[in-house]
Amino acid sequence: MADATTTESSAPSPRILTTRVFSWALWDWGSAAFNAVATTFVFSVYLTSDGTFTDSATASTDLSRGLTVAGVVIAVLAPITGQRADRRGRGGVWLGWFTAAVVACMVAMFWVAPDSPLGREGALWLGIGLLGLGNIFFEFASVNYNAMLNHLADRRSMGRVSGLGWGMGYVGGIVLLLILFVGLINPEVGLLGVTSQNGLRYRASMLVAAAWFALFAVPVVFNPPRSAHPIDDPGSESLWESYRHLVRTVRGLAREAPHTLFFLIASAVFRDGLAGVFTFGAVLAGTAFGFTSSEVIVFAIAANIVAGIATMAFGALDDRIGPKRVIVVSLTAMLVAGIGVFLLHTEGKIVFWSLGLVLCVFVGPAQSAARSFLARVIPVGREGEVFGLYAFTGRAVSFLSPLLYGVAISLGSRITPEGQDATYWGILGIVVVLAAGLLLLLPVRQEKAHLDIDLGE
Repeated sequence: MADATTTESSAPSPRILTTRVFSWALWDWGSAAFNAVATTFVFSVYLTSDGTFTDSATASTDLSRGLTVAGVVIAVLAPITGQRADRRGRGGVWLGWFTAAVVACMVAMFWVAPDSPLGREGALWLGIGLLGLGNIFFEFASVNYNAMLNHLADRRSMGRVSGLGWGMGYVGGIVLLLILFVGLINPEVGLLGVTSQNGLRYRASMLVAAAWFALFAVPVVFNPPRSAHPIDDPGSESLWESYRHLVRTVRGLAREAPHTLFFLIASAVFRDGLAGVFTFGAVLAGTAFGFTSSEVIVFAIAANIVAGIATMAFGALDDRIGPKRVIVVSLTAMLVAGIGVFLLHTEGKIVFWSLGLVLCVFVGPAQSAARSFLARVIPVGREGEVFGLYAFTGRAVSFLSPLLYGVAISLGSRITPEGQDATYWGILGIVVVLAAGLLLLLPVRQEKAHLDIDLGE
């Protein structure tokens, strides 16, 4: 049976490199300043560095607690945040406000210093609080940003548009990291005389990252794509009313578009596995394969570049064969590569360089195709609300990869001879999460999802 993707693929493919699409994709490019600099490679590392504010173990534990609280807030509020933007037709306005809030948090990170009047412990918690708030506002912004995909592309070009944005995010993050590494972080004395004293090189990096995000967010914030099917503004609405409306939406999806609901569940699982690849990849490189710190950075740069290029390239395949097939192919390839890393770990760095990069090649396409799949099946006018549910389900299972990674290492340590590192067993935990997501995805049928349904008011 032919689905919408097959039918529309016979029509001429629309041009995607328009001003509106490029302006939208620039937000992805700029937002990497928060993902790559604040949460992954710079500010979080600065907070947890041994001896900067406290010992590394304590700082890491405190950071985990802070981000867990932020995750709960996101899970609770993201669905109704997107829903309210939908019902008021103000997704672009909310994107602007939430982006500005993220930028403000990044600017405030400049004052997180060891010699702060708050003391070292107080400064650490200030940094954790700012990172947690930044994560909350970033997720809320992402809900409204993702919802715009439906306003930019039809189903013949959604994969390429999504892939362009996601790929630009990967590449933008690496470009900014290289600028910061060469200009501020690596030199003994960086630009404008910045040194490592009192953490200045890391704090100054946050100011540059904030300016980067703000600059590249301007085009879409001031000229956002608008829905062709606006919903009337319902006026004042309490939080209780918003949650009641959300419950009706979930019931409507279960009744009228169950495959959309099934996909939300399946994607939550495999997206957590995809996140685990990047979260624990550097750890595996350093512990199980003996990479030095410099080699880890070089690998991270290479990994993000190949992920960005592959994501853009797979966007065309998404439009041609459908996003589900792209996700299935990507997850299958990652399972093979992950098992290969485990089985061949004794062969040294060449295994991680080759199979590790294969893993990274398919992370971006799977993430982008998941976004385009959902955009294709969302009921008209519910984009923000359903992408809010997308954020909620993702947060609800975000414990899976860290949990199974640790469980796999714990089980492996009982088998591994004493004195040998058992960290390489952790990859099996990530493989299990990816496999579970793949199995949950297989029964989902895009052609059975209803595109125009009444979810109830």
